[in-house]
Amino acid sequence: MVTALPSTSPNRSDIPGGMDLLNRQGLNKGTAFTEEERTEFGLQGLLPPHIETLDEQAVRAYEAFQRKDNDLERHIYLRALQDTNEVLFYRLLVDHIEEMTPLVYTPYPLRDSIPQLLRNRPNKDVDVIVVTDGERILGIGDQGAGGLGISIGKLSLYTGIGGIRPERTLPIVLDVGTNNKERLNDPAYLGWRHERITGQAYFDFVDQFVQAVKQEFPETCLQWEDFATPHARPILQRYRDQLLTFNDDIQVTAAIVLGAVLGAVNVTGKSLNEQQIVMLGAGGTGIGVADGLRAAMISEGLSEDEARSRFWIVDKDGLLHSGRNDLSSEQRVYARPEINVAGWPRSSNGNIGLADVIEKINATTLIGFSTVGGAFSEPIVREMSRKVERPIIFPLSNPTSKSEATAEDLIRWTDGRALVASGSPFAPVNYNGRKITIAQCNNVHIFPAMGLAIVASGARRVTDAMMQAAARALAANSPALKDPSASLLSPLKDSRRVARDIAIAVGIQAQKDGVAPEVSEDELRKRVLKTQWTPAYTALE
Repeated sequence: MVTALPSTSPNRSDIPGGMDLLNRQGLNKGTAFTEEERTEFGLQGLLPPHIETLDEQAVRAYEAFQRKDNDLERHIYLRALQDTNEVLFYRLLVDHIEEMTPLVYTPYPLRDSIPQLLRNRPNKDVDVIVVTDGERILGIGDQGAGGLGISIGKLSLYTGIGGIRPERTLPIVLDVGTNNKERLNDPAYLGWRHERITGQAYFDFVDQFVQAVKQEFPETCLQWEDFATPHARPILQRYRDQLLTFNDDIQVTAAIVLGAVLGAVNVTGKSLNEQQIVMLGAGGTGIGVADGLRAAMISEGLSEDEARSRFWIVDKDGLLHSGRNDLSSEQRVYARPEINVAGWPRSSNGNIGLADVIEKINATTLIGFSTVGGAFSEPIVREMSRKVERPIIFPLSNPTSKSEATAEDLIRWTDGRALVASGSPFAPVNYNGRKITIAQCNNVHIFPAMGLAIVASGARRVTDAMMQAAARALAANSPALKDPSASLLSPLKDSRRVARDIAIAVGIQAQKDGVAPEVSEDELRKRVLKTQWTPAYTALE
């Protein structure tokens, strides 16, 4: 049973009648319109005579959902419901969040008219924007204008979990073309039929967009989603101090992994600063995760040099070290002094590979962003677990075919001692009479809560410390703290409650960082509760 929180009733003068009312997804109640409302707003004869409650509608809608033959049909059904009855859609999403999250979540012209395009938005007041250029959609790559579905799906979870009011969200795709030949040759493709613009022309277009957002939405949170590595970090670095913004793939991913690592570290009884972390994969996401972990170590008392010394990062060309000339400035931060590894074995095409690193050091944590299926082989995992009692192993690549190892193999190879979180979903593992639940490091655990925190606290910027606060609040809710066989991350069914805890922690940190108005913790808690919208019908008066 969903308890309705206070919501804003529309003004009588703003309510249309008849079919116009039924076509307003934010006002339409369908068969839940009362007898009085049907008479007053000219709905008699347009609806079946039986009046249902929202609870009854949700049951019927779920039955219709279950009758769909496949995930595509179920996705289409949910999208159609969102377009016709917003409250019922979000009620269904909240009631079945674990089942429906994957369905709603994974799925250049006029560049001089961006301000006018933004002014054409359906609702004046916007709390959260999710923008993508559709280039790096997880698992399916460059989708061009089709990336808009990702922005819509993300915002559905901002509402379903974070409680951001649906009419105060705005999905945007920056259509800069696509290099996907299948899309370009598809007669049904609705985007700009042109190869992607690149170089300075691309960044100039993004800047035009940002300046328009600053003008139209000076207090709105802008989340960057699924931008390719060469663009994601430069965009974040350029604009993070100019407006209220963050990058999901860099900052939120880092916070999710930090939260899961902290949860695992708490189970081991050790501290984060005692970890020796090996990472396979040195792209933008991997380096972003390393940056987040390193910042957390520094906040716990390590010096910059001490924190860097805790990391051993391996990419397709081997261990990052100072003798390599192919490293970016972000990667070079983690390069080991070449002299310190000069005598190491080199089993990977003359390079120092993952197996060599695991053999030479006492690694406590192993994290994968390589997208190389099976890269965490049995000899590597057994060698690591030989030297540490509770190895922390996170194969975070997805989809499942690209996961560095399966959860079942990791549990078996470590005799049930590994603390595992994954990027792809894995079923619980049965081992020696224990049912071990595997956490999935999905960004949905944090980004909706960040939206809730920003709106409730009145934050003007998003700081690294706010992301750390989110990670620590997530870790504090780890079920594994009470049950060693439980997941390192809280289940999605608890996501709205955990989002409130995260939002409060982030709001407190925002005040400490001087980017939010100062209020008491009790007042902040009240604002978070008031801000988190719950799908429920309001009376039309």
